[in-house]
Amino acid sequence: MAILAVMLVLFATSKVRYDLVALMGLITVTLMGAIPAEEAFLGFGHPAVITVAAVLIISRGLLNSGLVDALVGLVSRVGDNLIIQIAVLTSLVAVCSAFINNVGALALFMPVALKIASRSGNPASGLLMPMAFGSLLGGLTTLIGTPPNIIIATFRAEAGLEAFRMFEFAPVGGLIAISGVVFIVLVGWRLVPRRKGATSPEDRFDIGTYLTELRIPEGSSAEGKPLSAIDEGDHEISVVAIARGERRLPAPSRTRILRRDDVLIVRADTDNLKYLTDDLGMEMAEDSDPAEGTVRPEDLVLAEVVVAPGSRAEGRTAVNLNLRRRYGVNLLGVSRQGSSLRGRLGNVRLRAGDVLLLQVGEEPVADILPEMGFLPLAERGLKLGMPRRLMASGGVFALALLAAAVGLVPAQVSLVTAALAMVLIGLIAPREIYDSIDWSIIVLLGAMIPVSAALETTGGAQFIADGLLALSSRTPPWMTVTIVLVGTMFLSDLVNNAAATVLVAPIALRVAIGMGASPDPLLMAVAIGASCAFLTPIGHQSNTLVMGPGGYQFGDYWRMGLPLEIIVVLVGVPALLWIWPLGL
Repeated sequence: MAILAVMLVLFATSKVRYDLVALMGLITVTLMGAIPAEEAFLGFGHPAVITVAAVLIISRGLLNSGLVDALVGLVSRVGDNLIIQIAVLTSLVAVCSAFINNVGALALFMPVALKIASRSGNPASGLLMPMAFGSLLGGLTTLIGTPPNIIIATFRAEAGLEAFRMFEFAPVGGLIAISGVVFIVLVGWRLVPRRKGATSPEDRFDIGTYLTELRIPEGSSAEGKPLSAIDEGDHEISVVAIARGERRLPAPSRTRILRRDDVLIVRADTDNLKYLTDDLGMEMAEDSDPAEGTVRPEDLVLAEVVVAPGSRAEGRTAVNLNLRRRYGVNLLGVSRQGSSLRGRLGNVRLRAGDVLLLQVGEEPVADILPEMGFLPLAERGLKLGMPRRLMASGGVFALALLAAAVGLVPAQVSLVTAALAMVLIGLIAPREIYDSIDWSIIVLLGAMIPVSAALETTGGAQFIADGLLALSSRTPPWMTVTIVLVGTMFLSDLVNNAAATVLVAPIALRVAIGMGASPDPLLMAVAIGASCAFLTPIGHQSNTLVMGPGGYQFGDYWRMGLPLEIIVVLVGVPALLWIWPLGL
């Protein structure tokens, strides 16, 4: 229990990545003997882990086929009425989240939402939080909609019952999702602070203030040297373009040799400008206006991206990531919660949700952003896909869902088969297989499942269950279901939803056994509670993802999230007891 308490504190504070916290907990309970050493890593072969990995691969296949982009293309025709925009975007994100990764569904529609907000003059803050909450609500409706549902299904199987099938979550989850979306569209969005933040790179970042023009005169020590020579050591200098006669060379290669009379458009602070002029002998190009000169900000190849939760960029600086040397990318600006950060950008420690303004060189944006863990926010060309690929992806996915729904094969088998089929028919490139898997979630699940088993074998789960049973003996049965639902919901607002599910599920099973009741309503309550993290930006990756682009603050989420969680309880508890009776 002490180890678990420390893990929960680390989960909640986010001082250490949640996958590392899970591994630390696993190793600790193994060394203390609560888990046999030979069983410590069996969690990585657990059906829930395999199923989650397969779902993430299938999500990539559906995106590559253009099946979801076809929907995104239709959304761009939405009018200027804010309520209609919220209704369409939130509903579509919810529907897509039922079948693909929640964060992936949200990320697809975010660029379109920002474009619509910019065109109509509506605040992006009115669209993004409803969409994030819609992605969580949509995940309630199917087995593959969210990892908590997959985990709960396997816990039911381990209890000696048949695992929940594909659409057995739909009656209760669908009712909650519909109620939640209706509330968001009619009332909820009005509770979100209307921050009319910038919705384009030009508005969000004052690009001109970052740029200075310098000329290489005769006698400058930079003449004849490669571009890489001017920013060696601790100097933070980004050369965004070179003007050479009539030619413009945006994002020039670091191997390009500098010549006399070259005009360099650089992003640098005053200290580094002094180095360029005093030490290297460059001179200010005072006869040209940086905003209207040889290279204008609108001429630059820019990409506005958001740092995805769990990406390799989170917690690191641009210098650590080696953006310029490794990827040929210049960092021109960082916006955090709607405000542009100044100073030495290369030393800013990036956070999930930060919006970055990048200047991209010769490498295609689509090739380099996934490797860095960035999601594009600027308008993209939407691939509608070839009909043959649409039919192939839809057919493979539909067959997998059908096979799992009717119980022909276990869900993990049907979904792995579908993922393999998508690779074989060319929907997913071999190099994309492992890139599409969120390995932090896989490590979290693989480590937490044995920790959950240790909680049960050491008597911890029974200890907590006994406390709930003592309380339930003095209250009606529906109150016990409510306590499990609300408790899981509160825990999920602080820690990863998969971790919350793994910890609470064995307790719910013990409570059901102690009550002599069916475990189904209690397990379903855990699944619903774990997926309804609406109070904080750290409760779910979708909440974190919209924080920067929407300009939200930590305290903004509960304004709409608290009444939404109350609706989930008021709708969910009666629906649970009606669809999945306790059987007392």
